[in-house]
Amino acid sequence: MQHYILSKKNVITVISGLLIALGFFSHFVLENTALFEWSLIIASIFGVAPIAIQALQAMKVKVVSIDILVSIAAIGALFIQNYEESAIVTFLFLFGHYLEQRTLKQTRSAIKELMEIAPESALKQMDNGDFEEVEVEDVDEGDTLLVKTGAKVPVDGTVISGAGHINEASITGESVPVNKAAGSEVFAGTILENGTIQIQADRVGEDTTFGKIIELIEEAQDSKSEAERFIDRFSKYYTPAVLVLAFVVWLVSQDIELAITILVLGCPGALVIGVPVSNVAGIGNGARNGVLLKGSEVIQDFSKVDTIVFDKTGTLTVGNPTVAETELYETDSAEMLGYLASVERESDHPLAKAVLEQIGETNISAVEKTEVVKGGGIVASVDGHRVAVGNVALMEKENVTLNKKAQKDVQRFEQQGNSLVLTAVDGELKVLMGIRDQVRPGVQANLQELKNLGVKNLVVLSGDNQGTVDVVASELGLSEAYGHMLPEDKSAYIGKLQQQGQIVAFVGDGVNDSPSLALADIGIAMGSGTDVAIETSDVVLMNSDFNHLPHALGLVKATANNMKQNIVIAIGVVLVLLMSVFFSEWMNMSIGMLVHEGSILLVIFNAMRLMKFKLKGRRKQVETVARTETVKAA
Repeated sequence: MQHYILSKKNVITVISGLLIALGFFSHFVLENTALFEWSLIIASIFGVAPIAIQALQAMKVKVVSIDILVSIAAIGALFIQNYEESAIVTFLFLFGHYLEQRTLKQTRSAIKELMEIAPESALKQMDNGDFEEVEVEDVDEGDTLLVKTGAKVPVDGTVISGAGHINEASITGESVPVNKAAGSEVFAGTILENGTIQIQADRVGEDTTFGKIIELIEEAQDSKSEAERFIDRFSKYYTPAVLVLAFVVWLVSQDIELAITILVLGCPGALVIGVPVSNVAGIGNGARNGVLLKGSEVIQDFSKVDTIVFDKTGTLTVGNPTVAETELYETDSAEMLGYLASVERESDHPLAKAVLEQIGETNISAVEKTEVVKGGGIVASVDGHRVAVGNVALMEKENVTLNKKAQKDVQRFEQQGNSLVLTAVDGELKVLMGIRDQVRPGVQANLQELKNLGVKNLVVLSGDNQGTVDVVASELGLSEAYGHMLPEDKSAYIGKLQQQGQIVAFVGDGVNDSPSLALADIGIAMGSGTDVAIETSDVVLMNSDFNHLPHALGLVKATANNMKQNIVIAIGVVLVLLMSVFFSEWMNMSIGMLVHEGSILLVIFNAMRLMKFKLKGRRKQVETVARTETVKAA
């Protein structure tokens, strides 16, 4: 029966609220005193039932909770026929509990999601030399495996033969697939986008990098405990104190009504509702402004963050490589770009898409004698011209001479973190393109806002090369930057910061970010990221709008302060009421109840201010940034 009542707590809350509304409607509109009283009596009985059950359960484990005080106060109010107080106190308590539980509830199914992403089968070479599909659990170290285009790499291993481009976003988080050839290392869970390779299994099962990601999430989630509520700590002393005070007063005065009055006045109605309402108001503001905050403990911890660690791709950058810079060494550039587009249409290289998007519509010529140069690029015949498209190594192989200007351009492009695409026609360099993942618009201004809000350290961790990471860090003014970071490296770095006493938030968007999101004091996921990252995180920036992050930090700081204000108001009012019972002649039950309800309204109205919270100076700053970026683009 107890389990059934507790399972219907939300229904009881609704019924209680409707009965209270009916009671006051009967009193003020219908002037029906009997219906008024019975409505509130039934509402009180409904409301106190789940609270009393929770109080009994707490007493069984020797915990004196606020549930006990609320139960005794509500029953006492019924006993002295103060039905309004009994009904309202129980309803507010239940409603506050509902609001809090709704915001705290979050699913933690990241492990399940990861297991679904993990490869389930592999093509294993048997004793007769043929490849047969087997369960990934049947693969042992040293086995030879075949991976075809579009398939997941089943284990960590080394490429024995073949070549292709592998999307390693699930491990490194980087959007540009990596070329793999004989001797290259590959990771379980990554995807071979083109080509066919044979690999030797080096690490299998839980020992793979992907397996370690799962293990790290499990450990991180186990190590992250919820912050203990101030109200719970306070109630450990406050609730017994009020009970003892009321009992002593009854023993001394033999006045049961006075004792119950102390219980009623001492019931922390505003304290019970104040914190949940602040939480809900803050969470509501966040939802309206593209920020999902997963619970009140998140608000408290997030408000204290002094270090924010960022993944690079998809977080500080857009996550979609584009042509950042172009140098043309030919007056008739339209024809050369047409040749380049014609050749790139023949390529399945990930950078080819960025080149074609940059060129747009152009004249496409017939391509003949196409030759793919591993690790270099592609060479073909276009309209009778030999066209080579690729990196510097391919230009050297094609005996293309780079003049001083071209050499300086290549050096400059590389220093700025670009991947290079050079185009030569008949042995002469015609086009140089630099391709990189672009920094999100407005990120620099957003980072400055974070600094203004008290964040001391801004760090970027990335699986990309150190040069590219340094360029991004320099452009954005970050404190530290580290490249070539695998998931376990990122988690280890975050653990190191925490050991130094720093309160760390991590911002990421990929499966590879999940361990760090779970381990950090606050995990912040971009809304367009993987389901695993979103579920593992504490905060989600909807629509992946980085501009929401400063608002989120400012909001949680305002919400944390608002909670403290409500606690001070609630405790202050209770103390004044209790003192007035003993040290004034004018204090009575009616005045006490009026002040009680007024304090409840006060904390609610104070919390509602959060619904209109906006970061100070944000609109002016955003407009300035927009104008600056427009000028740069021009």
